[in-house]
Amino acid sequence: MITRFTYAIILSVAILFAACDTNSKKLPSLRETYTKKDTKPFGANLAYRMIEDIFYENDIRERKQSFINTWQNISDTGAVYFVIARTLYVNTDEVEAMLDYVNTGNDLVISAGEIDGNLLREIGCSESYTSMSMEQMMDRMGNTASRSIIEPLVDYAYYYYPFLNYFSEFDSSNTKILGYNDSKQPNSLVYFHGKGKLFLQCEPRALSNYFLLNNNNYEYLQHVFSYTYDFPEHVYWDDYYSKLRGRKRGRNDKDGASAFGELLKHPPLTYAFWIALTLLALYILFGGKRVQRIIEQKAPNENTSLTFTETIGRLYLQKKDNKNIADKMVTYFNEYIRNTYFLNTNHINDDFIDVLSRKSGLEKTTVDSLYRSIVATQNSADVSDYQLLNLQEQIHHFYKNRI
Repeated sequence: MITRFTYAIILSVAILFAACDTNSKKLPSLRETYTKKDTKPFGANLAYRMIEDIFYENDIRERKQSFINTWQNISDTGAVYFVIARTLYVNTDEVEAMLDYVNTGNDLVISAGEIDGNLLREIGCSESYTSMSMEQMMDRMGNTASRSIIEPLVDYAYYYYPFLNYFSEFDSSNTKILGYNDSKQPNSLVYFHGKGKLFLQCEPRALSNYFLLNNNNYEYLQHVFSYTYDFPEHVYWDDYYSKLRGRKRGRNDKDGASAFGELLKHPPLTYAFWIALTLLALYILFGGKRVQRIIEQKAPNENTSLTFTETIGRLYLQKKDNKNIADKMVTYFNEYIRNTYFLNTNHINDDFIDVLSRKSGLEKTTVDSLYRSIVATQNSADVSDYQLLNLQEQIHHFYKNRI
């Protein structure tokens, strides 16, 4: 006869095997963090690195405090400030600080799925976002896309939940549309205020690692934010609002602490709070003496830069698509030439080589050799590893030695 103890052993073994099987097929986390160090699908590690490349002459300054504290300690008149978060909750004081920052001539870039009404009302704008059940989202999940105003006929798409958020109202006299969702509704705007610009984008998933790594989707970020300063005074990356969770805050709730103050206003709640806190302290005090938990060995810090590079390298190594990599390098380099030296890269001739040589300060033979390599790569159906490496070294030499 099987006893209860035997049943318990069988059940425990079954649960153990199920757990092992689940862990072996574990999917990557789909949590939307949008932090610079997160290399998971919905982190912002790739967006951060692209911003580093775009503003290569600036050291990005990280901010981990509310915008009020940041604005009190800086005096920029031509800087760019990036905020990417799942939701953006700000109080009226923070809104005032943000608009003062923009008014003095700076650019503020905000990408969030839900942007606080305090900010939207101040600039005469409203956002429409759709909350759907899991079943509805699964029914609509598919190849969803966004478009930029610079490339209105190009869809930057990925396979996941659809882009449904959009700006339903805005003042067209001082606002310009920069992008649309796949329903042709504006989801990216630039608001001109004083001497600066406020960029609003209501689909942060379009700036995630997963979206930007699909095909040529990295161009979407370049297009949407191409109206920012080419050579800003400083570049800031906000890592505060992406981690801020909870309700919307009022004027005096600068750091989300007013909830505790509200609790202390009611004596019964105050007594209950202190009793609970006392019991918790007693439990920790006496329970800690009885049980000593195993102290886990602290893992060394991981070099996320190297991990990211190796991941991208393995991705292209598996595909072995040297032609695709070379084309992207050439496209990005020509874009840099157009924006920096204001030259037309569609017609490469001797006059173009002479002008670029004079403006960049490099020898004409060096520039001519570089563009010969570019033309040879573009005309080749297949690009060898040697050709790709040679092209990369020539482009790197240009960046390093240009004026």
